[in-house]
Amino acid sequence: MRILLALIVGITAGILLAATRPDAALAGTAVAQPIGTMWLNALRMTIVPLVVALLVTGVAATARAARASRLAGRAILVFMICLWTSSALGALFTLTLLDLFPLGAQAGAALKASFASAAPAGEVPPFSEFLVAMVPTNPVSAAAEDAFLPLIVFTTTFAFALTRLPAEPRELLTRFFQAVADAMLVMIGWVLWLAPLGVFALAYVVGAKAGTAAFGALLHYVAVVAGTGILIWLLAYPTARFAGRVSLSHFLRATSPAQAVAISTQSSLASLPAMLRGAEALKLPIAASGVVLPLAVAIFRFTGPAMNISVALYVAHVFGMQLGPEQVAIGIAAAAITTLGAVSLPGTISFVSSIAPIALAMGVPIEPLALLVAVETLPDIIRTLGNVTMDVAVTSVVTRGQTEGLGENEADALLRD
Repeated sequence: MRILLALIVGITAGILLAATRPDAALAGTAVAQPIGTMWLNALRMTIVPLVVALLVTGVAATARAARASRLAGRAILVFMICLWTSSALGALFTLTLLDLFPLGAQAGAALKASFASAAPAGEVPPFSEFLVAMVPTNPVSAAAEDAFLPLIVFTTTFAFALTRLPAEPRELLTRFFQAVADAMLVMIGWVLWLAPLGVFALAYVVGAKAGTAAFGALLHYVAVVAGTGILIWLLAYPTARFAGRVSLSHFLRATSPAQAVAISTQSSLASLPAMLRGAEALKLPIAASGVVLPLAVAIFRFTGPAMNISVALYVAHVFGMQLGPEQVAIGIAAAAITTLGAVSLPGTISFVSSIAPIALAMGVPIEPLALLVAVETLPDIIRTLGNVTMDVAVTSVVTRGQTEGLGENEADALLRD
């Protein structure tokens, strides 16, 4: 709320001053722009170490869970399929919504002008060069140059190699990267404590340069990204009905308490007890849902890939970038992979670190993210609603598939294994 209030006050101050004293408004942007840029840079400096650390610990946790039981291994396989599907559908839905409801020319030009310093990160090379560049010759150089896709390839490979080490060095390195991630989250907390100041400065510049059209552009952004999230969220219902073979009315009743918690907390983790009760109401095996649902909360965020790539595609739309199939494919891959290392915290905390790697991989500027984070509350509610609903739906699919056709003793034995 502090960040949102700073956004509204900053834009309003910029608009009013530009309308009454244009010279003073222009002079004010010369002061506000550096302040906003410094805050954005402070947020950006945590991205590379945070993404690397979270990917390593995420893969380690996933591998550890997969080794723990066959049920967890099959659940993870379903999660991976769903995440890649979410990413691809998110790109499709966003591009379709932008074609059907494009941003108005005046609002688009105004918002683009306010981010005049945010030039596109550069053209994506031909597909053959892209394939070669995916394997970095120097991962440190890739990190320094914000080449996130090669960095992700190296980090993911390193993380899987880490899982093959003996227990002692594996746990040592995992704890090290977990400590790095925790330290980065502390730093992000400090930066976000200053967010009202940084967002006010950036919003003032937008208001002074873009005028009232900026409000329309931000509302359009929220509608497109939230609309994409709603379409992804709705997929949970046919999944539960046809793949999980759950009555739709029962599923609606069973998930409504978890959805209420999700709206009020914007946290899948806080919704876990209600999800477990919902799974029990659907008569899913308690032993199975007790394995699958906590695992889903830890590594499975179904709406994440779709809504993250939606933000990157929207920024590209504002800048008039014509993204080719190769760039969209790169974004789909980056969105699906980086979701494994997402943080189980409200979206305002993880917003930039989740979306910046996707945008950079596609050649889309990330400077607008510092302003868009201020209106993340409504999209983040949709994210959490979609996540908790799909968590229960996928649990119905995995647990039904694992125990169907078995006697009670056989089912219990499989779940214990």
